Amino acid sequence: MRARASHLRVLLSQALAPSRPHPPARALPQITGLGGSQFGASFLGRARFFSADASTAAQGGSKPPAAAAAATGGDGGGDGQSGKSEQADAGKSVRGGPVSWLSFLLLLVTGGGIIVYYDKEKKRHIEELKNRTSAVKPGQSVGTAAIGGPFKLLNHDGKPVTEKDFLGKWTLLYFGFTHCPDICPDELQKMVAAIDKIKEKAKLDVVPVFITVDPERDTVEQVRDYVKEFHPDLIGLTGTTDEIRQVARAYRVYYMKTEEEGSDYLVDHSIVMYLMNPKMEFVKFYGKNYDTDSLADGIIKEIKEHK
Repeated sequence: MRARASHLRVLLSQALAPSRPHPPARALPQITGLGGSQFGASFLGRARFFSADASTAAQGGSKPPAAAAAATGGDGGGDGQSGKSEQADAGKSVRGGPVSWLSFLLLLVTGGGIIVYYDKEKKRHIEELKNRTSAVKPGQSVGTAAIGGPFKLLNHDGKPVTEKDFLGKWTLLYFGFTHCPDICPDELQKMVAAIDKIKEKAKLDVVPVFITVDPERDTVEQVRDYVKEFHPDLIGLTGTTDEIRQVARAYRVYYMKTEEEGSDYLVDHSIVMYLMNPKMEFVKFYGKNYDTDSLADGIIKEIKEHK
């Protein structure tokens, strides 16, 4: 018994000695053959644990962390790489997570601020418009729109006509073209019917005028044949491309060719009638939403208010 204990002390001192390398882990199980007793096996197991721990501590103290990690091989190297990967992933989550959420929150706050600012500005603008509207009393003049101006065209008889030829008369202007399939005929029929109603109800004379926006096809003869189909008092005007462009710009009229196929095409244009006073100054415009009765009543009202 004393021999066994003495032998075990020698082995333990050799394993724990810092100056001598410890026996490999796989060599320690061979020592169990010394006694075969449970006490010996247990003691050697503890010796193996303390031997490996002491060796790791000794090597870790003499090598830098990177070298110690490189010195561990097999499963130890795999565990080191796994540890590094977990640390890198943890670093990414720590660095990336809060920044992405912070960017999202900043985006929400900025977008919300823009929406709130836009809503406030919109309400403020609406309030200003309401205040300006309420500040204008009925019948009070607020200025004349910059619509109208000088022009020089040819009437349906081929005679030169300018805006001065309409001075002293109330005039109702409509811009269109003779090849228009439906809108222009409907609007001209409404115009001349309203003119007759105005004369019948209020004994007022209004001159209806048709100005083409298709000077390439609407010659003097074409315009003459066209206006005769609607009313004997309807005056048709045409001119060169530049002259039509000038008068359309003066009256803020939009027009453009569409669906062009050779000589057959349509012209997209504004659908508006312009009421001009005897000084050929713009008074009011009437859109497509007016029917014959509302158009006639509206013109009568404007004429009476301007007398």
